[in-house]
Amino acid sequence: MKISEMRMPTLREVGVEARLLLIGIPVLIWTLIPIYHMFLFAISPKQDAFSGKLWPDHPTLHNFEIVFRQQHYFLRDFWAQFGNSVVIAVSVGVLTLLIATAAAFAISRLRVPGGRAVMNLALFTYFIPAAFLAVPMYRTMGSYGLLNNHWALILAMVTIASPYAIWVLKQASDKLPVELDEAAIMDGATTLQLFRLVYLPLMMPSLVAVGTYALLLAWNEYLYAFLLLSKDTEITLPVALGNFLAADDSPWELLMTTGFIYALPPAAVYYTFKRYMVGGLTAGAVKS
Repeated sequence: MKISEMRMPTLREVGVEARLLLIGIPVLIWTLIPIYHMFLFAISPKQDAFSGKLWPDHPTLHNFEIVFRQQHYFLRDFWAQFGNSVVIAVSVGVLTLLIATAAAFAISRLRVPGGRAVMNLALFTYFIPAAFLAVPMYRTMGSYGLLNNHWALILAMVTIASPYAIWVLKQASDKLPVELDEAAIMDGATTLQLFRLVYLPLMMPSLVAVGTYALLLAWNEYLYAFLLLSKDTEITLPVALGNFLAADDSPWELLMTTGFIYALPPAAVYYTFKRYMVGGLTAGAVKS
């Protein structure tokens, strides 16, 4: 486009952008303040942690060294607990994807009788807050001998994440042209070939979004992890961080350092797949 053909923004457009900036900048600052203070604690010596200064006089990475080397009583199983969080989060993401993808395909493309009713009943569980289901879930896992086992938390989180995941994938699946299925069937494709060669490639953005959603949900879970897991070597890192608060003289600088480290993987996952998140999680929200 030539410079002469470039359209100058109108006064109204400039006003709209200015209003958005006036709203967006304070919201951004308000969001970043807690993260900044967490980082400030992480690089501050113990004696300067509550100094109230905007930057410590003697910033240090010693707190990170203590965490990585597990040189504190509450951090003696840091790497094991971090690994537990990774294993559980990845397992929840994979299992939720498998269940939700198969269910959405059956409901939307195969038109299984009663499939939509089952999906709506599953969504109905969200009318009950997840915290209210924690005690029944604890009793159920105890009845099957799964307490203090990673599978207890994995199954609980898959149960929570799957209804929404199925709904999102079903809505996205409804937008795919039925003619693609008919053409594949006319070419002799079986149901499994239709699922693998047609359905999955077209659904990939939504699959990535749903998998990321389930993974982050499990990564940040505290209540169910606290109830279902108890051994120090089996708990996830969020539960271990709660142990810091039980001390009479809590090492806040180490707590914030550990929390800051724990926040980095989900941030990396989100920014890696953020282009899929909005489109994938809202797929089918607007009918054409």
